[in-house]
Amino acid sequence: MTGSSSDANADRVAGRRRIVVAGAVIDPDRQTLLLARRRYPPEVAGLWELPGGKVEPGETTEAALRRELREELGVDVSVGAALDERVPLTDDLVLVALAARIVDGTPRPVEHAALRWCDAAELRELADAGLLVPADSAWVPQLLDILAT
Repeated sequence: MTGSSSDANADRVAGRRRIVVAGAVIDPDRQTLLLARRRYPPEVAGLWELPGGKVEPGETTEAALRRELREELGVDVSVGAALDERVPLTDDLVLVALAARIVDGTPRPVEHAALRWCDAAELRELADAGLLVPADSAWVPQLLDILAT
């Protein structure tokens, strides 16, 4: 996967908002997406999300995603293009998602309660049941398209 998130970094560089990055980790051979179950905070504990975290000062979104997935899942990834939607979280935080593929390691839930690989039908069921972190729901239509190809 290839791509650039230079426009995703534009907000951080301009100082308007910090970026939170999430990884849409896809297994193209099985047409599945990796989701992680939140442990905290209480308002989203138990819900499923795309794993990731905050971009540190001076760090690109790609580097941040690689670092976060290494810390949270114990895997190395290749990072691809950003998904279409940018999701405002607060006045000073915006969430972006980047496509990713595991190149080394087996994911394990270091900071999450559980991990699961889901296909398009399972992703749709989780979304319909309200079991996804609300901010990540913005990407469901695009993720369903990606998983269908």
